[in-house]
Amino acid sequence: MLTFWNEASPAAQKALVAASLGWMLDAFDVMLYALILTAVVKDMGLTLAVGGQLASLTLAASAVGGLIFGVLADKLGRTRALSLSILLYSVFTFACGLAQNVWQLALFRVLLGLGMGGEWASGAVLVSETWPEKHRGKALGIMQSCWAIGYGTAAIVVAIVLPRYGWRAVFFVGILPALFTLWIRRSVQEPELWKQARAVRRAGTLVPATSDPPSPVAIPWTLVVFLTLMNAATMFAWWGLNLWVPSYLSLPTAQGGIGLTTEYMSMFVVAMQVGMWLGYVSFGFISDAFGRKPTYVMYLVVAAVLVWAYGATRQPALLLVLGPFVAFFGTGYFSGFGAVASEIFPTAIRATALGVTYNSGRLLSAVAPFAIGSLAQSRGFGVAFTITAIAYLIAAVLWIGIPETKGRKLA
Repeated sequence: MLTFWNEASPAAQKALVAASLGWMLDAFDVMLYALILTAVVKDMGLTLAVGGQLASLTLAASAVGGLIFGVLADKLGRTRALSLSILLYSVFTFACGLAQNVWQLALFRVLLGLGMGGEWASGAVLVSETWPEKHRGKALGIMQSCWAIGYGTAAIVVAIVLPRYGWRAVFFVGILPALFTLWIRRSVQEPELWKQARAVRRAGTLVPATSDPPSPVAIPWTLVVFLTLMNAATMFAWWGLNLWVPSYLSLPTAQGGIGLTTEYMSMFVVAMQVGMWLGYVSFGFISDAFGRKPTYVMYLVVAAVLVWAYGATRQPALLLVLGPFVAFFGTGYFSGFGAVASEIFPTAIRATALGVTYNSGRLLSAVAPFAIGSLAQSRGFGVAFTITAIAYLIAAVLWIGIPETKGRKLA
């Protein structure tokens, strides 16, 4: 691990720290909603379906935000886009605590989602363009693993703040990530690859009329489609499961839940985040050794089996043991998406392409919180989580159209 870190330049190390902390804080702000959803639904007189609709709105907005910030990252720079996205989701997480009705909450969740979507595209490209190819998967695995740390931190904050001060105070804590943007702007440099691509673009606008125009960038549209659909299936499964796990654990048994207290529910979620963190990190090392494609498919197939088992289990002790394994395989594969997409698309359009493929997939998956919430309410969590298991299997099948990219140099 130390050798892997020491083989990177100081600029690459700072880029990884910035992207990792940004992603951790993104998870912290975004997952607060899932953790206090039961309290929000009760206090505002909502149904589970409406609670799911609000989450779906956030996901849809994050897809739009990813597209916008992907373009901004290509035009203005990776670090500028990263800072703006963090500032946006921090401010509007705080604003959620001020909402007086469902319409205000919906508006603030949409604006939060714009920043949430922008952070991943900016951060993943920043890491991909600064780390050497033999360690790219590991670096992106470290970055992705910080989502689990952010989620776990959010669970701890909820356990402390919610019973004492209520759900509004939980959202107020979400303003803290905004302070992190000051360090990014002061300390993190733009990647040399982006600087060179910008210089080429600027030179292209100044060439004499008699010179040959710059060659257009070829876009592999078939891969765009397969990457987007594969990512949509994984995101449907992830959000369908993870948004509703806290409610599954905390709702009374008469409403289909397990009936845990807020403190115990948070403990179960933190245990899952340990498994999630290990899944993220291990994926980077395994995919660098054996390839992106076989590692991805293996994680997805095992996740499908474990998620089905999780939804069929009613004993708290078994759920506590099973949860970390569900999170390990049901989340760890996300570490590979940034590497695969970065190794497919050229520098001139990389952030835009990652924004499109990742966030179009997120847009297609935005129906998951509403669909799974509605199924959980009408048919029970066992049926609802079975649908997420099927989505994992569909994602595994879609890898038939995606090539192996391990070891490719970035163009």
